[in-house]
Amino acid sequence: MRTVSSLIMSCRHPPTRSFTPPLPVGTRPNDRDRLRLLVEAGLDIVVLDSSQGYSIYQLEMIRWIKQTFPKLEVIAGNVVTREQAANLIAAGADGLRVGMGSGSICITQEVMAVGRPQATAVYAVAEFANKFGVPVIADGGIGNVGHVVKALALGASAVMMGGLLAGTTEAPGDYFYHNGKRVKAYRGMGSLEAMEAGIVPHENAATTRYFSENSTVKVAQGVSGDVPDKGSVKVFVPYLQAGLRHSLQDIGVRSVEDLKRGVRDGSIRFELRTASAQVEGGVHGLHS
Repeated sequence: MRTVSSLIMSCRHPPTRSFTPPLPVGTRPNDRDRLRLLVEAGLDIVVLDSSQGYSIYQLEMIRWIKQTFPKLEVIAGNVVTREQAANLIAAGADGLRVGMGSGSICITQEVMAVGRPQATAVYAVAEFANKFGVPVIADGGIGNVGHVVKALALGASAVMMGGLLAGTTEAPGDYFYHNGKRVKAYRGMGSLEAMEAGIVPHENAATTRYFSENSTVKVAQGVSGDVPDKGSVKVFVPYLQAGLRHSLQDIGVRSVEDLKRGVRDGSIRFELRTASAQVEGGVHGLHS
């Protein structure tokens, strides 16, 4: 039996057992039937997929899971505040996803006026959840190695990389050329394209995720577009790992735990950067 914490620490299994990744389900009644089948197939960690995790649907789902499958661990979310996290933890959540409206293809903050700056959300929720031994996953806004380092320093135990991995060979979809560049389509679950996909509304994961399967008028909370080809994850992920190691080396720590400890004791600090400093820290002064 794996735990959320052990999964985050390492995704390697003993040679005697095959790797079974966590799988997502929604919070609707028919998702319970799907979850039963997944547990029978050997699932031991489930991810509750919801753009707004603090709902009666998710709280009831967590309680039902814990009563029906006591050994099954639950990654709940998404949340952005301590209060939201507290209720999910009290219901039995073993891990939390943090982020609302910060993904590259998400427009929830702009359209719905709901969400929170990702760094603030990760720090606030992780600080609270850490008191209960509940790990946090930073979900949204990860566009490069530096974002990974910042998320970990702010208290996240792991990060989700949707847009960052969307252009890889293993990602869903086919490559095509746009303005001479090799790209893949990438769409948010809240986009109109995702909501209009399929024939049966109740079988559309996008509409059920936003509780709009019965709505005649669809309100988009996401967009669609394309992302550049990044090659195989077998090459790209090692690149991210190497970048993380170099970042920790430059900071002067040996591990992620040392990084977090340094932030907690004040030996590693965040500093505000002015607009001029941000320009100075990027590529500048080149003719082409």
